[in-house]
Amino acid sequence: MSNIEQITGSGVPLLLDDIDTDRIIPARYLRCVTFDGLGEYAFEDDRQQDPDHPFDNASFQNGSILVAGSNFGCGSSREHAPQSLMRWGIRGVIAESFAEIFFGNCTALGIPAVCLQRNELEHIAATIIENPELELQIDLRANEVRCAEKVYTFSMPPEARSALITGEYDFMAQLLDREPAVREKVAAIPYLNHFE
Repeated sequence: MSNIEQITGSGVPLLLDDIDTDRIIPARYLRCVTFDGLGEYAFEDDRQQDPDHPFDNASFQNGSILVAGSNFGCGSSREHAPQSLMRWGIRGVIAESFAEIFFGNCTALGIPAVCLQRNELEHIAATIIENPELELQIDLRANEVRCAEKVYTFSMPPEARSALITGEYDFMAQLLDREPAVREKVAAIPYLNHFE
């Protein structure tokens, strides 16, 4: 389990509202056996309709922090959406608000999803467009987003913030780490050992 205290990188401006998981990763890509390769299909349909989509814009190809609008990740609860963003290269998301299940999936993958006010997002998006190489930082310990010498205090549920900082967001790693205790508990449950 790795602790996530800061995410630093250039930004990708996508300041639109109500982006649902079908737009993030179209349903036809959900038949995959693994999540490998999903990154190339992130926003596939939007990118085909909009030749200037940030995920196709050469200026933002190295971006790792997505700047979005309100209700980001709404719609179905598929984990494929944050998986595709992560595999495209997104390591953190700043938005006005998130759909609850999408937010939980991001946290479980170690992707900080933090909220700022609309006017702050507008300033950050405009700054990124003006200077795509500019470095942004999400500092979970300080509860801050830093952009072009400006500092913004973000909001995030304290449990999610703590899980990322301590590395306890990775539930599978926690389970594997506690394997001896799990085996001991299973051995103590009579009906699980009845058929041995």
